[in-house]
Amino acid sequence: MAEQPKLLGALPSPFVYRVIWALKLKAIPYEFIEEDLTNKSPLLLKYNPVHKKIPVFLHGDKPVCESMIIVEYIDEVWPQNPLLPKDPYERAQARFWIKFAEDKATSVWRMFRSKGEELEKTMKETQEMLQTVEEHGIGEKKFFGRESIGIADIAFGSVVYWLEVIEEAVGEGAVFEAHRFPRLHAWIKNFKQVPVIKENLPERDWMVTFFKNRREALVGSA
Repeated sequence: MAEQPKLLGALPSPFVYRVIWALKLKAIPYEFIEEDLTNKSPLLLKYNPVHKKIPVFLHGDKPVCESMIIVEYIDEVWPQNPLLPKDPYERAQARFWIKFAEDKATSVWRMFRSKGEELEKTMKETQEMLQTVEEHGIGEKKFFGRESIGIADIAFGSVVYWLEVIEEAVGEGAVFEAHRFPRLHAWIKNFKQVPVIKENLPERDWMVTFFKNRREALVGSA
């Protein structure tokens, strides 16, 4: 019997959850190895010597790094329940939105670490990013360009679900407003209702407490 793949990660990292969702959607058994990011293991340093970051996916003795590269690797190795479309143009569109998420969603993580004028700036940038996805990304279908979860949904699911939590933890006003982003609100509702996703989401109240404590440690109380 082939050795189970291993996932090195720390919770509640949104990037680790991208990989978890892909593995669960494809019903791939795996071993999760919890990392302490304050004391990185020799295993992590061995298999990601360049960035020394999670997640790292081990397929046998072959390490794959960077969350969306891992997800695409999983999709190619295990073809059941494909996450990327077959059509070349649709694949290109999915990859476009993945790249957009990787480039623009950094404002969400900067928002978490900011206060004062910098916080206002990152909140505005986050809303501009959401507006672009609202107008050009979702379209008329249930998910990104399709009626079932695909790779772009995994990329953005980790952004929007964590944004909802970070918005509450920061406590400086609404960013992801339902009246302003109705398509995105409908999309994230659909996303969270998919059984595999619902069963593999970190508990929201716990996350809010976690991020409030982390934020206070990072930027101090207001």
